[in-house]
Amino acid sequence: MTEFSFDSLIVFLNRRWDDIFALVAEHIAVVAISLVIALVVGVGIGLLVWDKPISRSIAITSAGVAITIPSLALLAILSPVLGLGWGPTVVALVFYSLLPIVRNTVVGLREVPSHIIESASGMGMTPARVLLQTQLPIAWPIILTGVRVAAQLTIGIAAIAAYVAGPGLGSYIFKGLSSLGSKNALNFALTGTVAVVLLALLVDGLFVLITRYTTSRGLRA
Repeated sequence: MTEFSFDSLIVFLNRRWDDIFALVAEHIAVVAISLVIALVVGVGIGLLVWDKPISRSIAITSAGVAITIPSLALLAILSPVLGLGWGPTVVALVFYSLLPIVRNTVVGLREVPSHIIESASGMGMTPARVLLQTQLPIAWPIILTGVRVAAQLTIGIAAIAAYVAGPGLGSYIFKGLSSLGSKNALNFALTGTVAVVLLALLVDGLFVLITRYTTSRGLRA
């Protein structure tokens, strides 16, 4: 096996900056698209079931069971139907994002104090307006925490999607693993892995700022 050389890594990076930035952009794009879809679907499900015990249990349990399916197995199942590349990648990422978003939407809505709901109703607001204009804004920080968790999941799983020719940094990781012993195998694997970790840290920090600036000042800790 080829030994790691820092000088070799620097040369490798200098020669492939354009390629690496393109893969980072693809990784961000596929994660962002998947999170937006999962946010719409997950919050929608949460809004529908949060006050219905049976439906709520079914939704959360189903999402919990679904997330136990190994990502490689799910991608292998999706690829014959959706082909290779973006299609199975986006569907898989949305699939794995639903549990934290649905669960946190339900938890956030259920934790809104009852006296606030009663006050809003007493002002003549319909149940739908109370839900959308009172409960949802109060639950928003908890919902965003679920999205934040989903983002970390999807950044990691997006790398595995290279198994089905998915976009992003996973292609470097798989290329390195499939060519162990060659000159740049470790450089490919290390570059892809470190870039995924750094991207996850940056996205997590971004969600801290989003939470701060989209949460009502009265709800901030």
